[in-house]
Amino acid sequence: MQLLDGKATSEKIKVEIAEQVKLIQAAGGRVPHLAAILVGNDGASETYVNNKVLDCRQVGFESTLIRLPTEVSEEELLKRIDHLNRDKNIDGFIVQVPLPKHIDEARITLAIDPLKDVDGFSPASVGRMCLGMPTFVSATPHGIMELLRRYEVDTEGKHCVVVGRSNIVGTPMSILMSRNSKPGNATVTLVHSRTPNMAEICRTADILIVAIGKPNFVNESMVKEGAVVVDVGITRVTDTTRPSGFRLIGDVEFEAVKDKCSFITPVPGGVGPMTRAALLLNTLKAQSMSKEL
Repeated sequence: MQLLDGKATSEKIKVEIAEQVKLIQAAGGRVPHLAAILVGNDGASETYVNNKVLDCRQVGFESTLIRLPTEVSEEELLKRIDHLNRDKNIDGFIVQVPLPKHIDEARITLAIDPLKDVDGFSPASVGRMCLGMPTFVSATPHGIMELLRRYEVDTEGKHCVVVGRSNIVGTPMSILMSRNSKPGNATVTLVHSRTPNMAEICRTADILIVAIGKPNFVNESMVKEGAVVVDVGITRVTDTTRPSGFRLIGDVEFEAVKDKCSFITPVPGGVGPMTRAALLLNTLKAQSMSKEL
């Protein structure tokens, strides 16, 4: 068993990005600028956005964090998005989700300029991804593909089972893994909550990507010997033995499954850091694309 170490890999990517930023500066260019809008005070969102700010600082990006109260109106949020769309000094930006219930997330997504959509959620980005055209791939799938590529995981001709059909992870992963690319060229099965024989299908997977949001959902009996397992899930569970009072676990029973795997991602330290690194890669790409316009 070999760990797919997202933490170590993301640090290598950040070093590579920092070198590119130095080249941009040496040529007299403006460094990439990533902005984020954070609505309310959700603890997980707060931590995630603050980490993105730290990542930007580490690689030499400019960053802007716009904090808005939970009760902000949808119209006010749309005005802020419009301002970022028109700001030539902002290369890309994200609106952190989840949003308060009174705000229509679909309307917010549609309002973001596709050329600044570094989260890769807009219909334009998703459509181009489906067609295999240059675009921003959403950060988690992008990070997973980059992790598989850097570890030279063989995906061609393999059976890939994706557990979960979300628009953010499961569905785009199924498309990316089936594309004529490397990694890619896998035969993909997408299973979800209405799949009656999910465990049986999972056992046939050479590559198992689990993004269902249920802690320890995949157990040893669901994993084929020698499979590659990518665990996208992350859930806080109470642990009084730790100073924080909690620990993080994934959608896969790691200790029970790890010895059956050829490769496996840990939680934490697997997909999460790669998601953040992919956002930086998308921001660098956004600046490059803006120069071509």
